[in-house]
Amino acid sequence: MDYRRFDLNLLVVLDALLEECGVHATARRLGMSQPNVSFALSKLRRAMGDQLLVRDGAGMRPTALGESLRDPLRRLLHGVEHDILAGRHFDPASATRHFVLSTSDIGELVFLPRLMKEMERIAPQVTLECRSLRPADLVQAMGAGAVDLALGYFPDLGQGPFMTQTLFDHPFTCIMREGHPALDAPWTQEAFLELGHIVVSSSGRSQELFEIQLEHMGLRRRVALQSPHFMSVPLLVAGSDLISTVPKAVGAIFARMAPLRLIDPPFAAPLIGIAQYWHLRVQDDPGVIWLRSLIARLFLGRDPSPLNPDGAPR
Repeated sequence: MDYRRFDLNLLVVLDALLEECGVHATARRLGMSQPNVSFALSKLRRAMGDQLLVRDGAGMRPTALGESLRDPLRRLLHGVEHDILAGRHFDPASATRHFVLSTSDIGELVFLPRLMKEMERIAPQVTLECRSLRPADLVQAMGAGAVDLALGYFPDLGQGPFMTQTLFDHPFTCIMREGHPALDAPWTQEAFLELGHIVVSSSGRSQELFEIQLEHMGLRRRVALQSPHFMSVPLLVAGSDLISTVPKAVGAIFARMAPLRLIDPPFAAPLIGIAQYWHLRVQDDPGVIWLRSLIARLFLGRDPSPLNPDGAPR
């Protein structure tokens, strides 16, 4: 028998007939008329070449074939109900899912401490993996499902098959060593431009915003060192009269690593739009929906940078 020509709805009727052992009871259970149940039973008998159920007093009794179909039919319908038609659900308390995040230079410093603490409390078996990818690679990875969510500043994900939720705007800060001569002098635009600068060049990341702003303002400073890495900056700044302009959260972390001072740029600097991004392919994924909701609850409108109100590192 070609199952593609078989009316699979008949299996629901057969399951009820084997359970109820009567046309009337089956019709009542399925909300069908008795003639329709009888017609379905006739089709089943023709398709399977067996009576399946026969009269036995006031009711019906399964044939040997009918009895043998009872358990596999139950398993089949149970699988359809629970594995195919059941609504998807994500329970963080019992879930063991592994999520992959891509974070910007701010991401791991700002998001992970609070996010991991909350996940440990409400989703103890859920795990995270952080990846840092080039913009083009990130677009491809999210489209392929290799990355669930991106957190930070990712201008390349602002269009196409991507969804965006802006969380907060984050400022830049200048860092210099404790005792730097500039701390005792007027902090002007001219003073800023005259100093030697360490510039972190990372295409497509938040640092690029500040460089674009300087270009638009027609400002040129003396770049003593250009590097693609953030982590060498605090020791280099602490051991020289060079300064660097970095996202404020990064500067606050650096001030914990070395004797540094944070000071706002002496002109209007851009703000970094920190957001979470996801591909349309996971728009309705219950697990990713939960993770997005958790991140929004923790960070929407709340810059969690480790700073006191006066801008000094804690």
